[in-house]
Amino acid sequence: MKEELREQIVSYLLENQDKFYRLAFSYVHNADAALDIVQNAIVKALEHYTSIRNADYVKTWFYRVLVNECLTALQKGKREYSYEPEDLQRIQDTPVEEDHQAMEIYEQVQKLPEKMKTVVVLRFYEDFSLAEIAKVTGAKLSTVKYRLYSALKQIKMTYEEGLA
Repeated sequence: MKEELREQIVSYLLENQDKFYRLAFSYVHNADAALDIVQNAIVKALEHYTSIRNADYVKTWFYRVLVNECLTALQKGKREYSYEPEDLQRIQDTPVEEDHQAMEIYEQVQKLPEKMKTVVVLRFYEDFSLAEIAKVTGAKLSTVKYRLYSALKQIKMTYEEGLA
């Protein structure tokens, strides 16, 4: 049973590396730091995979590990990471030149407080349900909803101010 679970986790990790990198990059805005975070999260996941009680929750379990690694990296560094346009292009599905509006919104997301940013990134960039986000963050579903709607309201106001 444990060997099956380990194989399932390894398979999941290999299939979704790009998503993990994109999430980590959204926190630290630095390619090397994002790769380090993903690597650390994978190592921790492989060391502690036996703590999973239900194999159906591998996705939310690993994202919780990854988000915690991102937050730990930010706390350790307590610094703003700079990012280059080519780094942003690597994490976006469309080139920056073709999707200027999406880039402006993405930049607004990056300015949100960490808890709000986590909810927005997981919901809209990683396609998590609100229930899955609650499991990843360890917050109540109502708290996740509040953070999401507050973040969207803040992004909308900032975006509309920029247009005026």
